[in-house]
Amino acid sequence: MNYFWMTVILLVTGASAVKIDVSVMEGDSVTLHTDVTKTQDNKVQWYYNGVRIAQITGDPNETCTDVQCNNEDNWRFRDRLHLDHQTGSLTITNITNTDSGFYNLQIIIFPGSSSSKKIFNVTVHGVSAADQEEMKRKSVKEGESVTLDPGVMKKTDDLMKWYFNDIPLNEISGNQSSICSDDECKERFRDRLKVNQTGSLIITNTRITDSGEYKLQIISSGFSITRRFSVNVSAVPDSGLSPAVVAGISAALVLLTVTGAAVVYYLRRPKDGKCYIRLI
Repeated sequence: MNYFWMTVILLVTGASAVKIDVSVMEGDSVTLHTDVTKTQDNKVQWYYNGVRIAQITGDPNETCTDVQCNNEDNWRFRDRLHLDHQTGSLTITNITNTDSGFYNLQIIIFPGSSSSKKIFNVTVHGVSAADQEEMKRKSVKEGESVTLDPGVMKKTDDLMKWYFNDIPLNEISGNQSSICSDDECKERFRDRLKVNQTGSLIITNTRITDSGEYKLQIISSGFSITRRFSVNVSAVPDSGLSPAVVAGISAALVLLTVTGAAVVYYLRRPKDGKCYIRLI
């Protein structure tokens, strides 16, 4: 199966170039971090291929995103840009291959007007919608297991977090992993969650209540990725037989298998509502 790949090259002014390679599927959310804490004296500006696309300052009237910043009738991002008002970090939601290009970050620090810059070179590649559907949408029957694959190779320094409808499920840092440290997670998924070495989340003995949105967050140096998965657990069709009758049929079949006898069996349902198994 092919996946989307995004290469992020981070260049820091005054320092050696740092290259970060990340595998990302189209439709993910990607956050480019400033690695600073925003203050009223700082001005944070983001540029895409030379055009200003986001800005945040101490004055709320000067804060803007997309066409609000450049007065151009070009809705490239169409409400898909979000600024963190505490750090100035930029998030691109539902990323597409048309979002490829250079993202320049400039931080102006007052007083004194010193500044720092970063350049993110973002390249997004695509695959078929069928492959994306296969990976991000899972349908299983109740009682079956389902595996959610991150689709990326986990790096030692990465922090991976899994959520179900914003309930924390798992956190992986280095070689350490914790599952269901949250009380609500323990109550809902008790002893039914596993995580393998690649960071894949495995849900065993699924229930209908496990249906919903699962979110994976991968946090690395300079960026973070959010990937969403949809899981649908459907009920197993009811046979119409009581558990006792099903158990009786199972026992009879086991007996036939062991003895090797050629026996015909059928169910009789008398008016009293009871069920019997007759072996002939």
